[in-house]
Amino acid sequence: MALLSASVSRWIPGTLYNSALNVVVHHYKNVSHELRIFPPSVQFDVLYKLYTCGCLSELRRELCDLDVLTRMLKVGDKRHILHHCFQALMDQALGDHSTKISSVISQTYVDKCSQEESFDPQQRDVVVSQGLAVSGFLAEAGWLPDAEIILTACQSVIEHGPSNHPHQLLTRALECCHRLLHVQNGYCRFEEAERTYNQAMQLVKRLQVAGASPNLASLYSEFSTLYMLRSNYAEAYSWSVKALQAVVGTFPRPPLIDVLRQSAKACVLKREFKKAGLLIKQAVMIASEVFGEEHPKYADTLIDYGFYLLNVDAISQGVKVYQTALDVRQSVFGGVNLHVAIAHEDLAYASYVHNYALGKFNQARTHAEKAIELMLRLLPEDHLLLSSSKRVKALILEEMAIDNPNKDVEKQYLEEAHSLHKEALAMAMRAFGEMNVQTAKHYGNLGRLYQSMRRYLLAEEMHLKAITIKEQLLGPEDYEVALSVGHLASLYNYDMMKFDQAEQLYLRSIAIGKKLFGEGYSGLEYDYRGLLRVYSIQANMEKCFKYQNVLAYWKLLRDEAQEMQTSPFTELTEPLLVKDTLHKFMTMS
Repeated sequence: MALLSASVSRWIPGTLYNSALNVVVHHYKNVSHELRIFPPSVQFDVLYKLYTCGCLSELRRELCDLDVLTRMLKVGDKRHILHHCFQALMDQALGDHSTKISSVISQTYVDKCSQEESFDPQQRDVVVSQGLAVSGFLAEAGWLPDAEIILTACQSVIEHGPSNHPHQLLTRALECCHRLLHVQNGYCRFEEAERTYNQAMQLVKRLQVAGASPNLASLYSEFSTLYMLRSNYAEAYSWSVKALQAVVGTFPRPPLIDVLRQSAKACVLKREFKKAGLLIKQAVMIASEVFGEEHPKYADTLIDYGFYLLNVDAISQGVKVYQTALDVRQSVFGGVNLHVAIAHEDLAYASYVHNYALGKFNQARTHAEKAIELMLRLLPEDHLLLSSSKRVKALILEEMAIDNPNKDVEKQYLEEAHSLHKEALAMAMRAFGEMNVQTAKHYGNLGRLYQSMRRYLLAEEMHLKAITIKEQLLGPEDYEVALSVGHLASLYNYDMMKFDQAEQLYLRSIAIGKKLFGEGYSGLEYDYRGLLRVYSIQANMEKCFKYQNVLAYWKLLRDEAQEMQTSPFTELTEPLLVKDTLHKFMTMS
């Protein structure tokens, strides 16, 4: 049985009540059929007591019942505890290779929906509501394929429903499409997501023609996610703005958090950092208020806050936020869980960037390997989600190889990194094709690796491919372009002796970095040092002196920034009103 988290163990019913629960659990076989007459909160406590007493078979039997699970989902203030109990059952199934409870539940729901011809309108409504609630819980916990199965069956029930209430039917169908798109996005099922996107667009048109005015903020936000995952950042940003414009003052706060999160990510990718900072900080504060800091939704929001911090060069702050997100997800889920795996991956990359200059990569490697280990237990071995984790581990191994004095170990690390990068590239090519930012990133990573492997012509070819794709998709002055330009400059400078070309590339990389992040940007150090080497070899003492001063000034700026850096949580105080947040966003330059 999974260990209890601190958050769960703090919740302890009163002594007399606890004694009563113990009696019920002790005589469970005799009283189990009467559990449903208890209020939902009391039934929940009995099930939790089954969990704490290690009665997982009995707990599984109860939660496999759709009606029981639906009742438990209504006890909203203990949802994170329900996740903890559910994860223990999933871990048990993964350990003994039995059928996962999520699969049992999804199949039970499909079987129930197969009887739809006998449903009266009230039964149909109950079954649809049940499907939406249970699939939402499974998606929240990362069991996305089973959530998709439930939503697909739910969609069929809605489609075959009576047409005497067309507005209500269309609204339910649109809600189901929205949730289905969320699940398909999360599992990288892009072809299926494209079909769901088209279905949703048709439903929106039908509702509007019928005179209805559905609030589309959450749906548009999911559209933004789909385009972002496919690396169409301009379209993702456009949909995120439409989502924000669709938010009204009475918009519920839980879905508002997701709209703010996605809009913040889209802003980051469009390098609209001030807008991104406003939105993601509001999202974190609202999530803390609505769900508390032990809830998976709070951890989701922290993951996006860490993404923002990493991209605005607040790397040490990003590491702290990612660590907190991982702690929350482990506390809620523990065990073998996709969300925990993704948090390990994010922390691995942040730790790698943070310790790059120090050459300390053991912690980053540990998190990367844990992410891959968990994903391999949960996903097909060629699943796209694995490509990112493999890429991160390969980057770490490459740096560890460079720093290792043992040539045999160096060779071993480089060969493993090469295998991982090639696998990641193949996954990206299958999912996106050649002309995609993700594919370009993998080409760039291979370019760096081939440089470390002293295969310089291949390295040059990979970097040029990466630059060409990124320029066409993102424009010539994007951050991603600057990264690839800087890497090619390094290759020309240190290994191919093309100093004039290296100089021009360094200057271009510096110009983009300063424009986006300012003169204290951390990545400028490598370009400045590279230029100093170029000018030293060329015996251009005037420019050597100039860039020695520039580098000294850069160090001063970095030291000042480090001294001024505070906890990433100190800026999070009270959230603004929705209308004030939106007004501030729309008026930002």
